[in-house]
Amino acid sequence: MAETVTLDSSTHPPQLPDENPTGNDDEDMLDAPKSTKSSDSDSDSEDDAQQNLQIQALQTELLNNPSNYDAHVQYIKALRKQGDIEKLRQAREAMNAIFPLSFEMWQEWTKDETSLSSGPEALPAIEKLFERGVSDYLSVALWCDYLSFVQEHDQSVRTRSVGGISKARNLFERALVAAGLHVAEGSRIWELYREFEQDLFLTIDETDADLREKQVQRIRNLFHRQLSVPLADISSTLHTYKAWEAKQGADLDVDSSNLDGLSPHVASSYQKALDMMNARTHLENQISCEVAPESERLQNFMAYLKFEQSLGDPARIQILYERAITEFPISSELWLDYTHYMDKTLKTSSLVRDIYKRATRNCPWIGDLWVRYLLSLERSRASEEELSAVFEKALQCTFSSFEEYLDVFLTRVDGLRRRLSSLESGTESSDLDYIIIRETFQRASDYLSPHLKNTESLLRMYRYWSRLESTLGKDLAAARRVWESLLKISGSTLEAWQGYIAMEVEMGKISEARSLFKRCYSKRFPGSGSEDICNSWIRFEREYGALEDFDFAVKKVTPRLEELQLFKLQEAKNIGVPADDRDNSSRKNVREKRKPVSNLIEEQSPAKRHKDKTKNVKITSEDGKGQAKDSVKVNNTNPDVDASKPASGSKKENKDVSSGKPKQYNDQCTAFVSNLNLKATYDDLRRFFSDVGGVVAIRILNDKFTGKSRGLAYVDFSDDKHLAAAVAKNKQTLLGKRLSIAKSDPKGRKKGSDSHSASSRQGEGAEQTTESSKSGAKDSAEGSKEGKGQPSSHQRATNIQLKGKNTFAVPRTVRPLGWVDKDKPKSEETDATEDEIPKSNDEFRKMFIKS
Repeated sequence: MAETVTLDSSTHPPQLPDENPTGNDDEDMLDAPKSTKSSDSDSDSEDDAQQNLQIQALQTELLNNPSNYDAHVQYIKALRKQGDIEKLRQAREAMNAIFPLSFEMWQEWTKDETSLSSGPEALPAIEKLFERGVSDYLSVALWCDYLSFVQEHDQSVRTRSVGGISKARNLFERALVAAGLHVAEGSRIWELYREFEQDLFLTIDETDADLREKQVQRIRNLFHRQLSVPLADISSTLHTYKAWEAKQGADLDVDSSNLDGLSPHVASSYQKALDMMNARTHLENQISCEVAPESERLQNFMAYLKFEQSLGDPARIQILYERAITEFPISSELWLDYTHYMDKTLKTSSLVRDIYKRATRNCPWIGDLWVRYLLSLERSRASEEELSAVFEKALQCTFSSFEEYLDVFLTRVDGLRRRLSSLESGTESSDLDYIIIRETFQRASDYLSPHLKNTESLLRMYRYWSRLESTLGKDLAAARRVWESLLKISGSTLEAWQGYIAMEVEMGKISEARSLFKRCYSKRFPGSGSEDICNSWIRFEREYGALEDFDFAVKKVTPRLEELQLFKLQEAKNIGVPADDRDNSSRKNVREKRKPVSNLIEEQSPAKRHKDKTKNVKITSEDGKGQAKDSVKVNNTNPDVDASKPASGSKKENKDVSSGKPKQYNDQCTAFVSNLNLKATYDDLRRFFSDVGGVVAIRILNDKFTGKSRGLAYVDFSDDKHLAAAVAKNKQTLLGKRLSIAKSDPKGRKKGSDSHSASSRQGEGAEQTTESSKSGAKDSAEGSKEGKGQPSSHQRATNIQLKGKNTFAVPRTVRPLGWVDKDKPKSEETDATEDEIPKSNDEFRKMFIKS
């Protein structure tokens, strides 16, 4: 049956009735206590029921979420109030298994256990609790409780036996090392130590002069040691020391603060300590300010630490770090700084390992602390069991990024590799096997590959893995399997193929490397990766292959490079052109390849042109600058449309002519998005702009040859306010790519292209009329001279006309029939046109027969 003890005296304080508070008769006085007891009993039962409900709720919460720190604290308080000591012990142990306890909680725990049982049989268990408590955080108060408990409850210390005195002195010295340099509170431990020695002096027989003198010297040495330490009440300690020396017969002025009568060594040490204390007074005041914000106090501690580090006393620096982490136990910045300093100062000490253990208990979510912890264990030559246990604990934590998990995995592999290398060199002996490294890599791959796909970090891990398979594992086939598994995950990255090929070349496997080139040279890699792999194959065959191999590589690579050059050129042309124009241009090129249009229309006589009106050729003329110009428009897309139908109708009529085509956009309230991740979808963009709102349509531009995204998109918004908010998201990241967002400006194109673009968006081949603006008619007339089917003005600048099926190998010097040099003086072009004599029908017929 569980032992039940009420630990909190404030739980149910006794209630005594007043003698006669109301002045009633004796009968009423007899009834009053009965009613009071009844009401108290009901109140107690209600409180108990409420406590039980609270405890059950906290138990459920901790069962579902054991890492809820506040729930642990509340659960322990509730159990302590209820008085169920067994459950209370279990709750405290469960919490301490996950979290370090504050020194207040340790004080409370040790006091509870001391009050329950303080006999000799309970002494080791309570001392163990104190040891656990002082190892979590620095607490002068807890050390004082520990020292007092040992002096009071340890029989050997209380009776001043030789063993007991030795035990007490050892414990006091440990306390001085741990907290004796605490500027604000360290003097408490010094005073307890001196009181113990002075009490011991009183137990010595007066006849034993030698032993008494020895004890006096021990007390004097304690005074001297304390006076050499900069503590808050160092002046008070000086007065106490002078008074004590006066009792021993020294001639000292007890009431003064001068150093007359003291030995030069003591006076010098005291003055130095006093100066050190004065230099730290303002820093101590800053860190002890309770009303200051926590961030400010933390910065004050960091400034104090820099001051101590400038003086270079490791003991004082460490004690200040301990004070800081007691105040800010979950400050990762502080723990990282502390462990870095200890690594630099001590490095292989077991003390450093203990600090790392505490750091990872306080801040388990910091991957860098676990990495340093593993390295510290390796430096101190910890066992494989301890290293493995720490590694497994690290993997159970929740880090902020997958890179931190990768760092932990690679640190573990590094340690295993170093140990295996030492085994091979004969410097160590162990049953460690390479299979552990392979299993570690496999676990890392299974966990991290879905999250680090196509990243340099994953590639680095696989490269490391394959090298160890071939060197330590002596298994080239396993190394190849590592690369093949990476290609299944990140086969679209150039670096994966390059790493695989580099391994084969390094191992002297030339034919295997050549096979890899054959597999990947035709793949589409981001950026210039496709060109790079082709050029790498050529260089590879130059350096390692025979002439036949080189010729074969050139034969395979050359068409691919020409095709890539064409893609690059096409993208360069389309930069800055809206998606609709590029789509219409693409559809136009496809139609032109399907239905070539003769460029001889310009050379036809007026009579011939008038005769061909029934073939969907409409001629419009308009005077401009004193001379007539012709505007020719050929309808290739819809030959069934009546040529006599006026083209100046409403937009609805134009829409009917181009029925079946996608919806057209005017880009008047549109954002142009570039540097888009090639895997981004419409949903990704819609989510990205969800905080902006007002999205009407999204257009992601695809390559017309491959159908893959080109990293560009247009996003239409309902009004300018939403558009401005969208542009404000410029340089924000989507799927790992920093987007470039700008307002689409369709009017910023070449002057005179608006009317042509508008008509082309309504449908290629729609008839133009004289009701267009003068500038539009003039541009249309100039376009007729250059011939129907020619590229637009910005496309003609490249002097390339693409026709037919195989367009990738068209020479740049080829000029299409009817091409006009735009750089040629306009006067010469006009003269040639005016001097041209119209040809008759027979002349045209003969010309066609010759061709």
